[in-house]
Order: sequence, then C-alpha cells, then structure tokens
Amino acid sequence: MKPFRESIWLGVCLLVLNTGIAQDKWSLELRPAVNSSAQDIGDAQLKTGFGFEAAFGYRFMPHLGAYAGWGYNTFGSDNSSFAGSNADFDETGYTFGFQFIHPIEGADNFSYLIRAGAIYNHIEVENGDGDIIADSGHGLGWEAGLGIQMELGKNWNLRPQIGYRALSRDLRIGEVVTEVDLNYIAIGVGIAKTF
Repeated sequence: MKPFRESIWLGVCLLVLNTGIAQDKWSLELRPAVNSSAQDIGDAQLKTGFGFEAAFGYRFMPHLGAYAGWGYNTFGSDNSSFAGSNADFDETGYTFGFQFIHPIEGADNFSYLIRAGAIYNHIEVENGDGDIIADSGHGLGWEAGLGIQMELGKNWNLRPQIGYRALSRDLRIGEVVTEVDLNYIAIGVGIAKTF
C-alpha cells in the first residue's frame, strides 16, 4: 500500500508543479538601455550614458506582478567639475516594485506595460584614470516606466520600454560634500523569458 500512496503523492506534486509552470508566473528579463540625464550633477555636464538591468518577476494576479533585480548605469562627463576632469558617474544597485501587463484589445500578441517601483542604489565617481574617488553609499530613489510587450513564442517576450529614474545622494570628494541628483530617462529593449 505504501508504494501506491507514494505514487499518488508524486503524481499530485508533479501536477501542481506542472500547473504552476504552465501558468507562466515567473519571468527573467535582461534589458540594456541608453540613458539621457535630465539634469547635470552639480557642475558636471553628463554625456549620454548606457547600462543594463537583470530582473526576476512574479505575476500574482492575472495582469499584476512584482519584480526585483540589479542594474548598472554609467555616465561620462567631458568638462572639469567638482569631480575633476573626465569623471565618470556610475549608478549601481537594486530595483523592486510592481508591473502591470495587459493585452491590447485587437492587437494579437501585444500588451502594454506599466512599471513603478523603488531603487536602492549608490553613485560612484571615477576619475580619468579609472580610480574611484567618491561613493555616495546606498539610498532610496524611485523609478517609473511604460512599454510594450511583444510575444515572440515559446514563452519569450520582447519589451521595449521608456522609463525615468531619480536618486538623490551626497558625494564627498576630499573635504567638499556635494548634494547630487541623478535623474535620467532610460530607453531600453528587454528580452524576457517566462516560466
């Protein structure tokens, strides 16, 4: 009788596991982006930057889910500023929040995407030699984004998005403390796998 109960238990577990996988509740997204600063950092004029993000998502309602991930974004500057000449400003850290993905009526395989959440990032400043001369330490900021999801088949999706991020931190270089706001628009195309 014991092998029969174990077989039933194994069958139930496989059915639950298969049902969970078939519902495509989990996703992994990789998204490179081009970034445009909405303002300068202190007297440093930022050039167009680039970055990427990797995030896991979990859909807990038909169209609503949560996401969490890690990202890296970098901006160069040509001019001489409080950070010296040719300084790079790198923002790295964590992202988490909610995303709403809903099919577009009459457009097969297309959905719109709305994303809102928080970032827990820090800003590092590198001099022209690549040495880190300042680190703001991690702090909270926010992000919001809009996009389109295109189904590619076999649980793969393409997600072009535009977003806005804002982070305020203090940077200390020598004895000088500068309050900086890193606010920028990010335009990226993510590739997501659901499972």
